[in-house]
This record gives sequence, C-alpha cells and structure tokens, in this order.
Amino acid sequence: MNGLNIKQIQEIIPHRHPFLLIDFIEDFKPGEYAVGYKCVTYREEFFRGHFPQEPVMPGVLTIEALAQVGAVAILSKEENHGKTAYFGGIQKCRFRGKIVPGDKVRLETKIIKQKGPIGIGEAAAYVDGKLVVSAELTFVVGETEEEKEMRL
Repeated sequence: MNGLNIKQIQEIIPHRHPFLLIDFIEDFKPGEYAVGYKCVTYREEFFRGHFPQEPVMPGVLTIEALAQVGAVAILSKEENHGKTAYFGGIQKCRFRGKIVPGDKVRLETKIIKQKGPIGIGEAAAYVDGKLVVSAELTFVVGETEEEKEMRL
C-alpha cells in the first residue's frame, strides 16, 4: 500500500486550505486509483451556514473531495507531474446518506477511462462502510506553464 500525508498530497495537487478536502491517502496506484479520507469536524467553515441546527457536509463538497482523490491518482503519473486536473463533468451522481461532524469519510476514485488529457473516474464515498455518495467524474488534465510556453 502506498500512503501519502498532507504534505505529499500538496506536492501532487494544487489545492490548499480551506479547499483541500482530503486529509490523507491510504493507498493509490498512479493513473489507476486512489483511496483517501476526510475527517469531518464540527469546526469546518461550511457548517456555520449548512445548516446551523443540523450540520450536514454539502454534497458538492463531497464530490469535490472525491475529485481531489481522483486528481491524486491521475496527477501522480510521471507525465502529469506539475499539471492540474479540471472538472469536465459529473454524471450518475447519487446522494444516499448524510455526512456530519465526527464522520471519517472514505473516498475512493478509480480511473476507468483515459484518452489524451480527458478521463473518467468512478467515485464513491463511504461512512462506516455505508455508501453515501457515488458519481462518475470526468476530468481534463491541463498543460503546465512550461508546456504552454514551449507550444508558443
């Protein structure tokens, strides 16, 4: 198993606080899959307004966390170092449960297809072994600044 701590994750993807939504990667294989975790605390900024009487992690942030885990998988490939993975689309998204303070969310994204800079990942989030979110995420790997300059 290949694990990554927060500093190693930040060497692969460009996200930073407050928008880095994964705490650690338990396992990954470059270009194939990644499994990470988000430890949800009551101190998350979004809970101040979503919802004060019943704090629930916004679904779109769960999708973003799954995308970040997928970005670790795709951007850890040697040829993608220094690049950014952008959202290209979200398909087959289903929310099956809530994520609340105290939850340790398991985030799994498997790259199922890639052609050139475009790819698709199957993503799923679990709390206590129960599926809470699933989606098919499309991504586009962007050029580095160096590659853009070389093209010009």
